[in-house]
Amino acid sequence: MPTALLISGSIGQGHDVMAEACADTLRARGWHTATVDAMALLGPNAGRAGEAVFRRMHDVPGLYDAFHFAALRPGGRLALLADSAARTRLTHQVRLLLDRHRPDLVVSVFATATSAVNRARAGRPGLRHFVFCTDVTPHRLWVQDGTDLFLVTSEVAACAVRRYRPDAPVAVVPPPLRKPFYRPPARPAARAELGVPADAPCVLLISGSWGLGPLARTATALAAAGPHVLAVAGRNHSLEQRLRAAQARQPRLHAFGWTDRIPALMTAADLVVTSSGDTCSEARALGRRLLLLDTVQGHGRDNLQHELELGHADVTSARPREVARNALAALTRPAPPPSPSATPAAWQTAFTAALTRVGLDGQGNPQG
Repeated sequence: MPTALLISGSIGQGHDVMAEACADTLRARGWHTATVDAMALLGPNAGRAGEAVFRRMHDVPGLYDAFHFAALRPGGRLALLADSAARTRLTHQVRLLLDRHRPDLVVSVFATATSAVNRARAGRPGLRHFVFCTDVTPHRLWVQDGTDLFLVTSEVAACAVRRYRPDAPVAVVPPPLRKPFYRPPARPAARAELGVPADAPCVLLISGSWGLGPLARTATALAAAGPHVLAVAGRNHSLEQRLRAAQARQPRLHAFGWTDRIPALMTAADLVVTSSGDTCSEARALGRRLLLLDTVQGHGRDNLQHELELGHADVTSARPREVARNALAALTRPAPPPSPSATPAAWQTAFTAALTRVGLDGQGNPQG
């Protein structure tokens, strides 16, 4: 049985979603898979410190923008020093994983892991390495020598990869979705389950697993403006408490913490208000219009601009009154049809072609 090792990262939820999609496809084709967290491999103290620094940089206006555009994007000295420090910690752990699992394929969906994998794979000629990035402009640390194939979800991202490696092998694939998004519940059933009237305007408010931005005040402002609001706090427990307190005062506000019911929430909604990220692909798959919160610094700015270019999307600041005003206007505009590429077959065909391209057939067997 062929084996794949997937390396994700616990900063945000998007990396885990992509790793899960790859693992599901590989298992359906007879592979054995194992998924590990690069932040955990750094060690408990280093991993927690790394996440704390990342969160702090996002909390300070402009700080992560400066680091991303001045260091990560051009591959400046500060970014390379950070990558070198992480690689030093990770390489030994990755070698141990390669010895334990003996994979035929490693899929890195987290930038911190890529250079460590390429160093640790030395002396393993049968091992292939994919790097999978859904950002519209992968930064320098994503693009390392030794990677066999870069998977991206747009031609713009392919150009960004070739900025650093002009001869880089790149495959443009459809954004993969979690299984429930391929078969979402019917809209009447979803609304009935959630307590949303069949003819009422409804907005889904979600901003990543961290719940970035003043979501509690925004949810209250939206509900006061008239629509039903499905507000998701993600893993932000403090935000969840504030949302539930607001729900007690506002009957059109429906609060959620961490939930696997996003397909039902999205099906019930007319509009998805969210930060730029993989939630946008999920909304487009179901044919929902987007209102984008300009809250994610760095790569989030690029992703936001790309979503606007794709159409059926608007942008707003994170200020609650402005979000409410923009949401009411967006509710009057047409929604897109469900994305034609959002099918299991489209993703599976593209991923299988990627396997074949690096010398593995669809079942993981080395080609002669």
